[in-house]
Amino acid sequence: MKGKENYLNGLKAGSKYGLWIAVLAWTLFPIYWMAIIATQPSSELFSDVSLWPRSLTAEHFASLFAKERYLWPLVNSLVITVCSLLAVMAVGLSCAYVLGRKSFRAPFKKTLLIWILLVRVLPPITFALPLYILMSEAGMLNTKIPIILAHILVNLPLVIWFMLAFFASVPEEIEESARIDGASEYVIYGKVILPLVVPGIAAVTILSFMASWNEYLYSVIFIQSPGDFTIPLKLATLNSEQELTEWGKVASGGLVSVLPVMLATVFMQKHLMNGLTTGAIKE
Repeated sequence: MKGKENYLNGLKAGSKYGLWIAVLAWTLFPIYWMAIIATQPSSELFSDVSLWPRSLTAEHFASLFAKERYLWPLVNSLVITVCSLLAVMAVGLSCAYVLGRKSFRAPFKKTLLIWILLVRVLPPITFALPLYILMSEAGMLNTKIPIILAHILVNLPLVIWFMLAFFASVPEEIEESARIDGASEYVIYGKVILPLVVPGIAAVTILSFMASWNEYLYSVIFIQSPGDFTIPLKLATLNSEQELTEWGKVASGGLVSVLPVMLATVFMQKHLMNGLTTGAIKE
């Protein structure tokens, strides 16, 4: 009987680990396959591509940065993402703090939250025409400002709604103790409350960074000069009518484009996991 029980436990554990391995393989295989294509010579890409490369080359990466000038799209995407992220976090955290911890008249607060959520729910193309008209009237179509404003518009509701639960979960006694000790509202917000919600900040920072880094629609609409191309837009133009089979170049560009997100996730992994799982278990 004991042997049968051990057998069932082992079978259960094996099934569990087997499922995890299958999910991990399913998730990582596209990145692995992209790396294989990016590091194989062009001659092998049109003959016989194997799961394990027979030879490695960096010709696609060299052509990407030398011929396609891929560094500038990287810089453009980084500038747009960082600027929009800083603005979104500054405004979004403040709004979430006020909405999560301050008292309002109930109808006003609920209505405001619904309108904020509505901005996130609506398709991004909904805001494209109004933004285009505004930026055209202001003469800013050939700048990065329209894209930064569009990213702020899309990511701001995400930050506010994501952080509401974190700010609401902080005990009111902590805030009251700081106020009794003479701390101002700005000190309470910046030095007392924010350090307690760092996991949530880390999680929503990664999510906003990914959304802004991978955004394609507004780049197509607002960018008019090749020198201002972002990463998604540049990747879309690597396969032109004259070069329909530049798979190695496309794969190497895609591999380079995922590195910033992967590095940011690795560095913030501890806080990211805590932020994504907070609230999953009720006390």
